[in-house]
Amino acid sequence: MRTCSRTGPGVGGSVTDVVIIGAGVAGLWAARALLARGIRPRIVDRSGGPGLQGCSWWAGGMLAPDCEGATAEPAIVRHGRAAVQAWSGVTQVHRQGTLVLAPDRDRADLATFAARTRGHIAADAAQIGELEPGLAPRHRHGLYFADEAHLDPRQALGDLVRTLEQAGVGIEQAEAVPEDFDGTVLDCRGLAAQDRLPGLRGVRGEMLILRSSEITLTRPVRLLHPRHPLYVVPRAGGLFMLGATQIESEARTGMTARSALELLSAAWALDPRFAEAEVLELGTDLRPAFADNVPRVIRCGRVLHLNGLFRHGYLMAPALAFQAADLIASGQKGDLVHEG
Repeated sequence: MRTCSRTGPGVGGSVTDVVIIGAGVAGLWAARALLARGIRPRIVDRSGGPGLQGCSWWAGGMLAPDCEGATAEPAIVRHGRAAVQAWSGVTQVHRQGTLVLAPDRDRADLATFAARTRGHIAADAAQIGELEPGLAPRHRHGLYFADEAHLDPRQALGDLVRTLEQAGVGIEQAEAVPEDFDGTVLDCRGLAAQDRLPGLRGVRGEMLILRSSEITLTRPVRLLHPRHPLYVVPRAGGLFMLGATQIESEARTGMTARSALELLSAAWALDPRFAEAEVLELGTDLRPAFADNVPRVIRCGRVLHLNGLFRHGYLMAPALAFQAADLIASGQKGDLVHEG
């Protein structure tokens, strides 16, 4: 297996000649961060831009650093708290918080979640009813994270592309950077960079999009379950993203029947009206992750790899991008920057 190359000039030699490979959320944010530092990059992508496949397209769009703190490393929480402000300059961000619920039999899981996280208040049946009236009859115990937010990833990708185009940065359809290019390269290819990053692995995720005219949610809702935890993220037009399984596998196959049944069963437990919802899409992706599930910028000579976003793509892409841009523009090395 190849490792990251150290040939060519080091980062910081010529900061005006920068190419980004990959137009997912990491690559697009890298371009925006470089523009903010006065550097106009090129973006090349084999598909010509964000499309119907990949982690960026199938993301839930939750900007929920405090909730993620239940299982994620502290760096995710710390950097993720800046994501709401960063995305607000690009696309519509819904600042309605996150509601975490648990059935009566799983109240111990709710207590554990509360102990591992910050930024929440306890919510009883009355408070749940005020936040989400349709859920109150079935749910009596929860946590409310008021400072969290969410966005529509597909809308956000389009808005991000438009802001870059307005600044004169388009996306070129190409497989790779020309071999004679001697500037700085930002490799944002996700799992496709395994040939250069031996520690990178794929973590399979599976999710559903449903449509219902009967159900109204104004914020992401997480239902704790010992075997099948669920999140539901509302979108415009009565759409709901349900996610997500997390399997240590790099299989690129369609959604399994088991995953679909588990997600739908958990959704029914949250609100039985989901049983009558229309199934619009079933999707799978492979999230790129390092061993600690923390994204990083890996410097390998003149190449910077922005990778390992795992399940935190929209939450952590701005922080990762700005640390890469600072390294290129001024040599400043942030805590997410590693040497290859």
